[in-house]
Amino acid sequence: MYRLPQTTHPLDFPDDIITTPEGLLAVGGNLHPLTLINAYAKGIFPWFSQDDPTLWWHPDPRLVIFPESVHLSRRMSQILNKISLPSKKATLRKGQKPPYFVTLNKSFHKVIEECASKRGKGRESTWITQGMITSYIKLHEMKFAHSVEVWNEKQELVGGMYGISLGKVFFGESMFSHESNTSKIALYWLCDLLKMNDFVLLDCQIVSDHLKKLGATEISGQKFMEYLVKGKTYLKRASVLASSV
Repeated sequence: MYRLPQTTHPLDFPDDIITTPEGLLAVGGNLHPLTLINAYAKGIFPWFSQDDPTLWWHPDPRLVIFPESVHLSRRMSQILNKISLPSKKATLRKGQKPPYFVTLNKSFHKVIEECASKRGKGRESTWITQGMITSYIKLHEMKFAHSVEVWNEKQELVGGMYGISLGKVFFGESMFSHESNTSKIALYWLCDLLKMNDFVLLDCQIVSDHLKKLGATEISGQKFMEYLVKGKTYLKRASVLASSV
């Protein structure tokens, strides 16, 4: 495990991935946007609570979703048929309106705030601190961070997710849902977009039974790094999604 200096300048990370058994790589440093880009380019991400020092993780195994392998239940297939996806238009009867519509990068600020808001009884804090929000909004302005928004018929934001895109890899950060299945809609819509643009994978970071049911699978840390090389995260700093804004 490494200790990073307390500085306001951008930091890079060692090429040698040496972590604790839990996947903790480094402590300290800062959330400068360029520090974050350097981290994601090597598969490293920050995750810590409000009162903790900045913690940087590189877990092994890694949970990922291959865009072409996302699982669709019969119920979700029926819902998605009524929603326009990047690859196809909605299938609706005459006069029928879609139950939801999805946008890209229309309301990044609101999505990250919803993801950070307290959800559930007894939840006192969130790992998406104000410092994280400020840095990721800057990354959004730099065309590296992206949001997917799900709106209902009343044009209310009822679901969404956000993450970082480098090369041909999307690093998912968080999602939220105010109506049933709306975070799933955001995920499936994003996977459809990633598949259209030949992305190699969507990084889910931490193992989750919920995401496994949606098609996420565990791969070794070594294999994950091979996908980062294939996705050119080290070389290509600009995201193909930036051209979609």
